[in-house]
Amino acid sequence: MTHGRAPGAPGARDAARRALRGLVMAATVRIHRPDAGYALDEPGTFLGSGYFIAPSWVLTCAHVACGGEGGEVVVVYEPAPGRGMSAVSGQVAAALPEGAGRLPGNWPAPDLALVRLSEPVDHECVYLSERPAAYFGEGTVLYAGWTVVDGRLRMLDGTLTVQGTIGGWNADVQMRLGDNDLPDGVSGGPVIDPERGEVIGVLKSRSDHARGGTSTGLEQLRTLPVPAGELKSEPDDLYQAVVHAHDRYHRDRQRHPDARRHTWADVQGQLGARPGQTLSPDERVQLLGRLADLPPPASTRSLLDLLDSLQDFEAPAPLPAPRGWRDGLGALYEYARDDGALYLVLDYAVHAMTADRPFLAPSTPAAEEALWAGVWQAAQRLGPGRRSALVERRMARMTARRPAPGPAAGPRGAPAGGPEGAAAGQSSVLVEIVRRGWEPDRCDWSVFVVRSDGEATRLKEVQRVPLADLSAHLSAPLKEAFRQCDTPGRPAVLQVATEASLLALDVDEWRLGPEDERLGTQRPVVLRCSDRDQLTENGENPEYGENPEYGETSGHGAYPGHGAYPGHGAYPAHRAYGENGDHRLDIDEERRARWRWLHAHPVTAAVLDCDDGLRKPVPPVEELRGLSHGTVPVLCRFDAHGVQGDAEGLARLVRGGFGVALWRRGYGLPETVCGEFHRGTLDQIAGPAGAHRLPEAVRDLRHRLRSGRPETFWAHGIALLYDDPHQPLPGAGDLLEAP
Repeated sequence: MTHGRAPGAPGARDAARRALRGLVMAATVRIHRPDAGYALDEPGTFLGSGYFIAPSWVLTCAHVACGGEGGEVVVVYEPAPGRGMSAVSGQVAAALPEGAGRLPGNWPAPDLALVRLSEPVDHECVYLSERPAAYFGEGTVLYAGWTVVDGRLRMLDGTLTVQGTIGGWNADVQMRLGDNDLPDGVSGGPVIDPERGEVIGVLKSRSDHARGGTSTGLEQLRTLPVPAGELKSEPDDLYQAVVHAHDRYHRDRQRHPDARRHTWADVQGQLGARPGQTLSPDERVQLLGRLADLPPPASTRSLLDLLDSLQDFEAPAPLPAPRGWRDGLGALYEYARDDGALYLVLDYAVHAMTADRPFLAPSTPAAEEALWAGVWQAAQRLGPGRRSALVERRMARMTARRPAPGPAAGPRGAPAGGPEGAAAGQSSVLVEIVRRGWEPDRCDWSVFVVRSDGEATRLKEVQRVPLADLSAHLSAPLKEAFRQCDTPGRPAVLQVATEASLLALDVDEWRLGPEDERLGTQRPVVLRCSDRDQLTENGENPEYGENPEYGETSGHGAYPGHGAYPGHGAYPAHRAYGENGDHRLDIDEERRARWRWLHAHPVTAAVLDCDDGLRKPVPPVEELRGLSHGTVPVLCRFDAHGVQGDAEGLARLVRGGFGVALWRRGYGLPETVCGEFHRGTLDQIAGPAGAHRLPEAVRDLRHRLRSGRPETFWAHGIALLYDDPHQPLPGAGDLLEAP
């Protein structure tokens, strides 16, 4: 991308460009069908282009790599200039997006694939930019690829102008390239920033034979699947394994130069590139190589927290969010544009060398020491005060990382010390869904990442989506949000905030991909009511003494839990209710009081709409407010689209100040299941532990149900309202007290 002139005489710049072109062409490969055999120059088996990004790894387009049979391809390459073409078989290890099949004339973005070679061979690798393509403005890029010219396979390279972006859910998924003819076959080749001398994307020629093409940014590789469970070794995470191998390759090539070949760092130095104007190309490859010797970050969330903890660094993380050490370093470049930012880069390295590890390898201690040696050498360019600060930071973080005696566990293994329980300290994902009043079959939605301190960051907002298509539209942004929040062994909670009329949405049944588990078995899924205040303001008047839908309410005083809370009849909110206009404030106070009690004391389930299999109305709001603070209401007969009054019954619970409630969506289950549901909810909820364990308990129920455990069949369609009053929804405007 042209952003200025490289220093030096025109002849020197031209020589550097020629050297860069040679490096690119040496790493660019042809991809053939597996039946290519020894006919390496046969166009009939040619599928497209690709390029080596790490030893034994080729990056290309998914529509190219998946053109073989059973994911098998043949990679044709030149080991060194003048040595002739060689071939090696390969296997498609991953294709993005997951589960996509070949579509007529196209492949869904990002259309990327990684091919693993079947045996080690000698080859060159490109240098991959650690900065997202979103950082690039308008300008010119270089490209390379193979095509068929006059019946023969030929290498093609040249320049293309950047003409903007083509948006998906993330507006920077692809760059639009034009002003040149791109023949068939070049798809999968590299796209290069000529000023920095680094590869920034994968080329895709247009299927409609129009001029130009598109480029998918390398950062889309960050969306490769995150392994389930804890990492035990680097190969367990494909993304980390490939980028670490890439960075170690370039570090080692720089340490052991070949007089006959330029390295990428050599050429970048000749071009005058300085990443972030802080490091020289050689310093960069050495730092990235040392970082690649460490275990990867424990999770995307831990890496984002690390970046947030850096002094004087406030730049928002790009999308997809940083996932590896090199991604975090790239995020610093655009924020730190002068040499005074060297301290920020070295501070980041100190944090990385002292971070929590997903696993430890025998080489880890030596890698930490080697990284510190490199940091200390670079720190000699800083003043004594900042050098001392780095030493103190390292010692402090090493001390903090040492294992210390943990807090005593609460009942049933629940963490002690706070209403958040097992989810304490972890970020969560929030989806807000708003039905359009004039288009009831459509909605607007937003996806947020909610940090453990309550700060929410919006990832995506879309309007006028059909409710029936909601899960498909949310798939990509939810995957990105989960990756930012999940930690090893602890999938983040998904909060779904909707108006009361949409609380029947079966979000827990959604699948984000054809091969994915349902969300409700994959992670805790809880519901929140976004129009609680409107429901409260328009609620029933307790002075009526009867339910206008169901008639008199006598007899409801025998509901389980009534009168169990000392002094309930004189609860302060009751005195003001309906008398001084403070109804909403009183309900909010009561809601917070119930929440605190439920998370600090044993809880009790109370089935409110069913008595020995007979439907009965949910009590009016005033009577619900008389339930003990340790009560979790349960609705057995809830069907938002069925019997009149079911949705209203749930709305009453919200108006009554309940932030925790359980129900099951009506699926036409036989009446005999009713008793099992009553017993099941009582057994699952009642006990000495507080309500903090309910999201995970419901998730466990769903998991066992999907596993075919007959004793859990009663839980089919179960849903959990878990609406923390101390965490107002983004934009709610009524910041409540801290928990």
